[in-house]
Amino acid sequence: MIVVTGATGTLNGATVQHLLERLPAEEVGISAREPAKARHFADRGVRVRQGSYEDPQALRESFAGADQVLLVSGNDPAADMVGLHRNAIEAALAAGVGRILYTSQQGVAADGPYPPAAIHAATEQILADSGVAWTSLRYGFFSHSFVPLLGPWRETGVIAAPADGPVPWTAPADLSEATAALLSGERSFDGPITLIAGEALTLDDFAALASEHSGRTVERVVLGDEEWVADQVAGGVAEPAARFMLTMFRATRQGHFAEHDPLLAELLGRSPRRVAERLAEF
Repeated sequence: MIVVTGATGTLNGATVQHLLERLPAEEVGISAREPAKARHFADRGVRVRQGSYEDPQALRESFAGADQVLLVSGNDPAADMVGLHRNAIEAALAAGVGRILYTSQQGVAADGPYPPAAIHAATEQILADSGVAWTSLRYGFFSHSFVPLLGPWRETGVIAAPADGPVPWTAPADLSEATAALLSGERSFDGPITLIAGEALTLDDFAALASEHSGRTVERVVLGDEEWVADQVAGGVAEPAARFMLTMFRATRQGHFAEHDPLLAELLGRSPRRVAERLAEF
């Protein structure tokens, strides 16, 4: 059996949908904080049990009988995410799970400028030290996440933001499909793997795409870090949120997300979706 956490969310919910296209429903399970939100899967014969990273005992029960578990990474900035991830890993070990897959992120680094990268690095180390077979899925940044970085370019004709670097913005739909392929045994990997789109874009590239899409010239203007933060705060963004976003710009321009990897395309059997397809939606 494969047990998936976070399946009431969009990404892992889509992963479960893809699994059900490959496997009988009785081979798929869900560990959900609120099982009622997974009723649509239960109605299809999927095993749904209550479990949360804050409750290790419930997690062990929800993981019982699983050969593989897909652990979704948490993103609550106020929580001890490394500790919660440790709870989930230890619960899987106690339940006798054979392999743990963990949704990590491209650019894992214990000492990089982007704080979530250190959380993923610490979690991957826990997995490495656990003795269990494990695969860390280092996803590319979700392709819809570029929207707040571009600002109100449709109204202003300008993308005004700090200096940046290339990022392979990746469609969540592609990631969920590839993850289901891995879980269903089409291919297996030990340790970290990188799942990213085939093109890495800068905001200069976005300006060119936006110009083509809108039929008018969209200019890319580079702002100083503090000037950009001040503009964000003046526009109603909380300063802590603006400074968190700034860490991503700093990481991109230091090249933390500049790598290329063909694995996602190989798992999909086609080219991943391109950013131009998503830009037209916003």
